[in-house]
Amino acid sequence: MKKMNLPSLLLTLLVVCASPLSQADVSSQNPPQTLAPGYGALEFTAPEPGTYQLPILGNAADGKLLNTQNNAISLHSLLGDKLVLLSFIYSSCSDVNGCPLATAVLHKIKTRLTKEPELVGKLRMLTISFNPEHDTPEVMQQYAQSFQSDGVDWQFLTTKSEQELQPLLANYKQNVQKIFDAEGHFTGTFSHQLRVYLIDRNKQIRNIYSVDFLHPDTLINDVKTLLKTPASIEATHHLPTAAEYSAGDNKSGYEQDSYQTHSIALAERKGRATDLTKTYRKPPLGLGAVPVPVDNPSSKAKISLGRQLFYDRRLSLNNTFSCAMCHIPEQGFTNNEMATAVGIEGRTVRRNSPTLYNIAYAKTLFHDSRENSLEQQVWGPLLAHNEMGNPSIGVVIEKIKAIADYKHQFERVFGKGPSMESIGMAIASYERSLNSANSAFDRWYFGHEKSALNEQAQRGFKLFTGKANCAGCHIIAKNHALFTDHGNHNTGIGYREAMSKASDTQPLQVAPGVYVNVANSLIASVSAAKTNDLGRYEITQDPQDRWKYKTPTLRNISLTAPYMHNGSLTTLREVVEFYNRGGVTNENLDPLIKLLQLTNEEVDDLTAFLHTLTGDNVQELVADAFAAPVGDSQ
Repeated sequence: MKKMNLPSLLLTLLVVCASPLSQADVSSQNPPQTLAPGYGALEFTAPEPGTYQLPILGNAADGKLLNTQNNAISLHSLLGDKLVLLSFIYSSCSDVNGCPLATAVLHKIKTRLTKEPELVGKLRMLTISFNPEHDTPEVMQQYAQSFQSDGVDWQFLTTKSEQELQPLLANYKQNVQKIFDAEGHFTGTFSHQLRVYLIDRNKQIRNIYSVDFLHPDTLINDVKTLLKTPASIEATHHLPTAAEYSAGDNKSGYEQDSYQTHSIALAERKGRATDLTKTYRKPPLGLGAVPVPVDNPSSKAKISLGRQLFYDRRLSLNNTFSCAMCHIPEQGFTNNEMATAVGIEGRTVRRNSPTLYNIAYAKTLFHDSRENSLEQQVWGPLLAHNEMGNPSIGVVIEKIKAIADYKHQFERVFGKGPSMESIGMAIASYERSLNSANSAFDRWYFGHEKSALNEQAQRGFKLFTGKANCAGCHIIAKNHALFTDHGNHNTGIGYREAMSKASDTQPLQVAPGVYVNVANSLIASVSAAKTNDLGRYEITQDPQDRWKYKTPTLRNISLTAPYMHNGSLTTLREVVEFYNRGGVTNENLDPLIKLLQLTNEEVDDLTAFLHTLTGDNVQELVADAFAAPVGDSQ
């Protein structure tokens, strides 16, 4: 039988599907095959565009591609300025409900676009081959000829090799298997699950269509729905990591009775190791050179050792608590679920867990700036009674020495066994690799991509550097931005907590949107006594330092709620509103804290800007964390 090329096959299928008579003729000669819904009329009335919302399913991953002119491009370079429909196919697929279905549906959408010119410039279709061995740029160019037309942005892409393809398939959960014959020869066909992705202007996945749900009418309605949603609203509800790399039990919106669970099963959380040395060898756009100590140069082996220690619960007194249990990777390397941290045996910690993103650049550490070296800082939590609970340095060292795997790794990396110095060096090296930038802001401000920030975020930036004067403490330099002055300031948060009189009761949330008032005396009966917190004063004993706390970086700030040293503000908008009110008046209030008189619209604009500070490699760093070996499970 003469082999028909796919464009011809697909056009034949379109004719067959359009004609019930032809379909009957085909069925009389072959076993009947049920065609996917996308080939026919929609069997229900689709909701009107804009009458429903599409959830954010995570970030659209980047990848290395080749276009039909054999030019190397990144997937992200094709995202952001338009909505995108992304499909994965291979050109020789003959399964009518497989790749031809995706191409047929996009072909119908192309036809619709020619009749609805207002959509043409706002939608891009991308078709990527997962068979680079056969689907070269030349093949994809020939394949595209039957489908492309002037005015419609439909691009056909491939990859240089299977090696460059695999991360892309993994990121988009494309399970693709080659089919081999009885003699072990590749047949040129693949087993795969069809998926088409709708990606918004913030590079976020908003819908994933399978065979049963892929239909041009619903896709067009979803596109129109997103176009009715301002990009700023998309950013405000941004979940900057793919679902499997976000909080496992995401409680966003839990305070509302309309809350719906977003829990992710552990089985869905798949790790993927990466080379962390690249985050300091070539820092992402927006960050300067990583300050690596002369006496502790980083290496893959040292980072790997520190990474293993960071996730090992055996480093705590009772083998139950690791560094990562306060600095949770998928929760911004902090803890989104607790205002203040909790250590071993549920022991109370009086302050919020700070994020570890870009901690390499911090000049001081802890909320009160009491430490100035990561190598030294790691011993604070290890020895704190209410954190990891170890009674002495020696106990930690001896425990690690007793583990053969660690003993061999320390000898290989440091030329000697574990010590106070080398343990600190290893963990610090891992923490120093958690650098994340190249955010939308960075691409707009440092990379000069005019479309990287929408108009609302740009207005927010003007407020940030102007009327709101956020940049007075969260500094932006000429060629990089750490968004901190490394100083300590009194905003009034600590003063309010220390000096305000507690009410007799406080609301306790028992279910989404359901609160009950509970007597504080009852809560106190099962709680540790609350300790005073005077901030920087406890370190310097200078009365002027009362209730001063370190200026945090704002990078990845949308990932690291709750906010302030005590976790007392739960959303970024609450933070902006707090500063808009001029903080809390007290005799040591920082002179930079003033009444801002921002309008509600300006508060929204400034909040939208803060959501643009999320680095584009967050998902990669979290996936690497999931791949880390956990010592006590080996």
